[in-house]
Amino acid sequence: MPVPSLLAVFAHPDDESLFAGGVLARHAAAGARTAVVTATWAADTLRSAELAQALRILGAGKPRMLGYADDRVPQSAPGSARLCDAPLDEAVRRLVAHIREFRPEVMVTHDAYGGLTGHPDHVHTHRVTILAAQAAGLEQLYPDSGAPWQPRALYLATHPHSAVPALRNLVGTQKTVYSVPDEQVTATVDVGPWMEQKIAAVLAHRTEVERGAVPGLIAGLPQDTRELLFSTEWYIRHTPVSATAAQTELN
Repeated sequence: MPVPSLLAVFAHPDDESLFAGGVLARHAAAGARTAVVTATWAADTLRSAELAQALRILGAGKPRMLGYADDRVPQSAPGSARLCDAPLDEAVRRLVAHIREFRPEVMVTHDAYGGLTGHPDHVHTHRVTILAAQAAGLEQLYPDSGAPWQPRALYLATHPHSAVPALRNLVGTQKTVYSVPDEQVTATVDVGPWMEQKIAAVLAHRTEVERGAVPGLIAGLPQDTRELLFSTEWYIRHTPVSATAAQTELN
């Protein structure tokens, strides 16, 4: 069965590698078209250049940027609104244009919690993507943003409760960690064969490595620990579907 084309939508440069690097590399290796839309940071910043390198490693084309500012880093997009402050309709319109241009069969984004840390940019990117994935298929919405295109599935990158004990040290023992009941996960993906690409893409985000963010913590881990923590990716299918059908699209 052909591997479907895949468009990932994440909040910041490095989220694509951390949350879905294995699935992106797996789809690209199978010959599928893959791409990433990043909601924050401007196209002429250092982190956008690091994103470009990560996407080359993953086989996911060139960066596609919505151009909003990071909630906590105003200089990420000088003169632009923070993602969480921008008009919702405007953000949805920008993403719809990318969906209609790329025409993916499957999309991936943050879950409703925004991942383990609950970053507000992650949460808002989830909301924007949910709305844009539906709007992209409706011809009377945003008619100037391209011909309608309806992705057949949208998956939310998540973490089950059972994975939290092993991952807790990365996000800090004193911080709230957001995860979902294991039974809500509809696709558990073994990305072990693409671990080398995934970790290389994470480490391409050198700014985050140097400041000790999650990529920096990963850089300091031994290889066997990296494999234990990051060789599996978990997803929730946004529309009702059997677990078997979900597995066939992402595995």
